[in-house]
Amino acid sequence: MRCGGSWGLSSREGQTLAGESLLVRYANFVRLPHTVFALPFALLGVITASLVAPVTWRILVLSVLAFTAARFVALGFNRIADREIDAKNPRTRNRELPSGRLSLAQAWSAVLAAAGLFLWCAWALNPLCFALAPVALLFISAYSYAKRFTHWSHLWLGLADGIATPAGYLAVTGRWSDPWWLLPVGALAVTCWVGGFDVFYALPDEEFDRSEGLKSLVVRMGRSSSIVAAKLLHGITVLALVAFGWGGHLGLAYYVGVAIGAAIMAYEHQLVHPTDLSRLDAAFFGANGLIAIVVFLGALVDRLR
Repeated sequence: MRCGGSWGLSSREGQTLAGESLLVRYANFVRLPHTVFALPFALLGVITASLVAPVTWRILVLSVLAFTAARFVALGFNRIADREIDAKNPRTRNRELPSGRLSLAQAWSAVLAAAGLFLWCAWALNPLCFALAPVALLFISAYSYAKRFTHWSHLWLGLADGIATPAGYLAVTGRWSDPWWLLPVGALAVTCWVGGFDVFYALPDEEFDRSEGLKSLVVRMGRSSSIVAAKLLHGITVLALVAFGWGGHLGLAYYVGVAIGAAIMAYEHQLVHPTDLSRLDAAFFGANGLIAIVVFLGALVDRLR
């Protein structure tokens, strides 16, 4: 999974934790700090659902646990599937599996435990969540192979994160939204947002991906055109977030959050140039983490008013 990173060849990727304890190694294995990207959007689904059904502490805790476990499965399985590719790439060869800081058995044990926790949380929430849980696990895990056969793997990754918003809503209500299009639009917003910044993340790997026969928009279109594609995806994100707020009956504070998020996205695009990727790390982690947080906080403030 294209997630996080330092763009140099240092011994430790960016946004990882220092230390060599087993807990730290597992946290770095799944890039725990990157939870900030999609968790706020899962909670956005919870907040929107709270307008039509009560949210208890039990539901909130189970929702966060389910999201965290699902993300662990997705990232962990990706690292397992890509371990041989990561070992060849100078940027990723120091990850936990290629470097030997975690064994394959340790990785599989953690992924299976996380899958079990996710299924249990879904069962504890409601029958609809439990019925959809195996489908969700299959979809988020299958992303790991998408870049082997499609240049649009960025959108697969985006949707793997995008289903977090509908999932948060369903965890509370146990039924589909009214209007019916609310949840698809919420998923679309996150899909395009994540897909757009994943295009950025693919920029430094263009030559490596090409040599290994891996696919991405950067490999297919080149840097300049793929950056334009990222701009278009982020434009769709803003429109979808506006539509989500309208369909979900969110108010002014939410739209202020969306406006701030849009401004941060515009700033993000100013940091990335086809011939200069030196500020890409700031664009990837700092800016995108802020976007998720400000949109969520806007919805939260609106709901608490």
